[in-house]
Amino acid sequence: MGTDIAVRRLDLGYFIRPASETDSEQPRVEPVLAYVVRHDQGLILFDTGIGAADPETEAHYRPRRRALQEALSAAGVALGDISVVVNCHLHFDHCGGNPLLGGKPILVQDVELATARRGGHTFDELVDFPGATYEELAGEAEIWPGVRVVPTPGHTEGHQSLVLRKDDGTVVLAGQAHDFASRFASDHLARHAALHGVEQPLPPYRPWLDRLAHFDPRRVLFAHDCSVWEPSQDNL
Repeated sequence: MGTDIAVRRLDLGYFIRPASETDSEQPRVEPVLAYVVRHDQGLILFDTGIGAADPETEAHYRPRRRALQEALSAAGVALGDISVVVNCHLHFDHCGGNPLLGGKPILVQDVELATARRGGHTFDELVDFPGATYEELAGEAEIWPGVRVVPTPGHTEGHQSLVLRKDDGTVVLAGQAHDFASRFASDHLARHAALHGVEQPLPPYRPWLDRLAHFDPRRVLFAHDCSVWEPSQDNL
C-alpha cells in the first residue's frame, strides 16, 4: 500500500566537471538537484546544494550556486518548514546548505559521517557547524511510514538513497548512486540479463540494485541528471 507523498525537485545550480574527470575528454556541465518530499509527518529535504569551497576547488569545478532559500521559496517552502534533512552523502555539492538548517535532524550513514570527519572528503565547516544535529544510521531504516533510507554505496562508502512508497508507485531518490539515468538503466539491464541466465561476459552491476528492485520503482531521480529513469513499457 502506498502513502500520500509528493516530491518536488529543486534546481540548486551547476558545476563544470573538468575533462580529466569525464570519459569524453571534454568538460561537462552538471546540474545540482535536491528534492523536497511532502509527507503527512512533515517535509524532508534530500540534499541541500553546493557549499562554500576553497579557492582551488572553486577554480576546479567553477560552481554556480542557486541559494537554497530561493529554490525552496519557489516551491512554496521556507527553511523553517523543513522537518528532516537526508543527505545522500557529504561531498560539498550535496550538503552545502546544511549549516542553514542547524537544529534540524540530519540523517546520514554512520560510515559517511566518520569518513567526512577524518578529513579530505569534504569541508569541515559543512559537517560540524553550530546546531549540527546528526542521526546516524547503520544501514537501512524506515524513517517515516512509506519512507525508507537504503544504502547505495559506490560513489562513497556511505552513500544512501531514499525510497518513497507513493500511492501511484515507488519513487527512488538515488542521489549520486549513478551519475546518469542512462547508467542506472544500463546496470538495471545487466542485472536482468544475469538473472535470465545470459552467459558471461556481462557488465557487473551494483549489488544493491537487488534491494531497490524489491520495491519495484516506477521512477528513479538523480542528483546530477535531470533525466528520470522509468521502467520500459510496451505501450507509450
